[in-house]
Amino acid sequence: MAHGLLKTYRDKRALDGFHLEVPAGTVCGLLGPNGAGKTTAVRVLSTLLRFDGGRATVAGADIAREPAAVRARISLTGQYAAVDEVLSGRQNLVMFGRLRHLPRREATRRAEELLDEFGLMAAADRSAAEYSGGMRRRLDLAASLVQRPSVLFLDEPTTGLDPASRTRVWGAVRKLVAEGTTVLLTTQYLDEADQLADRISVMDAGRVVAEGTPDELKAALGADRLEVVVHDAGQLVAAAALLGATETDVDTRRVRVPVTDRVAALTGALRALEAAAIAVDDIGIRRPTLDEAFLRLTGGER
Repeated sequence: MAHGLLKTYRDKRALDGFHLEVPAGTVCGLLGPNGAGKTTAVRVLSTLLRFDGGRATVAGADIAREPAAVRARISLTGQYAAVDEVLSGRQNLVMFGRLRHLPRREATRRAEELLDEFGLMAAADRSAAEYSGGMRRRLDLAASLVQRPSVLFLDEPTTGLDPASRTRVWGAVRKLVAEGTTVLLTTQYLDEADQLADRISVMDAGRVVAEGTPDELKAALGADRLEVVVHDAGQLVAAAALLGATETDVDTRRVRVPVTDRVAALTGALRALEAAAIAVDDIGIRRPTLDEAFLRLTGGER
């Protein structure tokens, strides 16, 4: 929980009254354009960076007065893999377990579980220097889970991963949350936030400008839309008039109509178009996307 966090670098305010509440056992997606303050927020909340004002607690511990207690209850995966490339994958995970004060037998057992979970068993005894970038990233993520934390900070965890590796990471995060861990996730991939986050907070200029579930943020853009692509551009005007379209696109021969009852709107449109002998190449109901909500709220990349 963060209230009014402030962080200034020279004349730039990276956090400007940052506020965040994340219920235990959930995933909060922290989104925002480059420079919005996402990584600064993560570094402050994980006690890696001093802040200039406000207050925050993580897993019940105050980040200013009890930093050691915070660190004992969290794990952090940053934007870049931080593994020892001299050691093998297995040795890295055992080492991280021992640093977390796990008995050697328990650290070894946990390392085996994570190697299997992240698809690294075949390369377990190879030096991490021989791993591909994606494999090192997966090993880094596995290391952050050696001891199941109360709170896990994931700062753009799947950047550079292939689709299969991303799916493995998503599965590991879901499993961890099901076991009670709270996750704060920053990501460049809006589909990732849509897949994983229970709630999303959108940052801009160092503060949260909107929050809600993915569906709530999408719904804020307005109703679902019926989209029709007519076969003959000459019938575009007639189709628009027939359906009461609010938008038309001559180049794509597309008309768009806000709707509330998805099934009834689609069925009615098909019947009306057929009765008017207007041929269509495509028809369907389209919901606003998280990408559209993000761009509306932040104005996109700066």
